Amino acid sequence: MRLSNTTMDAPTLEFSTVEELAPLLAKKKISPVELVQLYLSRIEHLNPTINAFLTVTAALALQDARRSERELLRGHHRGLLHGIPIVLKDNIYMRGVPATVGSAILRDFVPAEDATVVRRLRRAGAVLLGKTNLHEFAYGITSENPHFGAVRNPWALERISGGSSGGSAAAVAAGLCVAAVGTDTGGSVRVPSSLCGVVGLKPSFGRISVHGVVPLAPSFDHVGAIARSTHDTAAMLNVLAGRDPLDLTTISKAGGDFLAGLRKTPRKMRLGYPREHFWAQLDPEVRKLC
Repeated sequence: MRLSNTTMDAPTLEFSTVEELAPLLAKKKISPVELVQLYLSRIEHLNPTINAFLTVTAALALQDARRSERELLRGHHRGLLHGIPIVLKDNIYMRGVPATVGSAILRDFVPAEDATVVRRLRRAGAVLLGKTNLHEFAYGITSENPHFGAVRNPWALERISGGSSGGSAAAVAAGLCVAAVGTDTGGSVRVPSSLCGVVGLKPSFGRISVHGVVPLAPSFDHVGAIARSTHDTAAMLNVLAGRDPLDLTTISKAGGDFLAGLRKTPRKMRLGYPREHFWAQLDPEVRKLC
């Protein structure tokens, strides 16, 4: 079972990238308010099936979208993420919004501060739509949550979305947001991104602050971006990366222009892959693609 073709296959606005939407917003060809309303409508319609969201911050998102609209009308453009609807994995602090970490124990926990990555997204003008479902305590690979229900893969509802950032990846894949923030300790951004057919980036350790992120294994935890293209993950990294005095694990030169790297012609390289182990038990459909 999968979502209808009109929902998943048509190249419509809801499946556009940051790279495509940012100039439309900057040139006032589309409104941040209209964009947020589009995604909120899709969330209302599709989330009961996919179960990607635990909390939808509709009122706050519309308030932020109106502010972005006013700024853009005045010619104040904050950058590529200005007016872009983004979601957060529910182990990331967002002031005044529950952070359950996918556990019934923390169902009523409401942080009093924003995580550093949330502050940076807000400063960039991003609009936050809400918090996404995950494997309980971000400790697992399926996102089959016993307390809040399993996240379904938008491409095949009987299949898992992967984990632990399953809700974030599913939300991007289903066109419920433009991009998402997840966390990765042992594959939790990369696995669901792969299973849901989107792009996931686990940056180098210390590149992005983990202040305000509920830890799983502090020496392994990373915050990462999930989007529809490498360009979009680089745009996210431009905003999220950087030294944070509240997180002593961040490196002094964590920031930079990561989009510039995409414009460089790659040097000659050699790629290798193992003949055994990874290829031993593949589904026939996967083997054909390899």
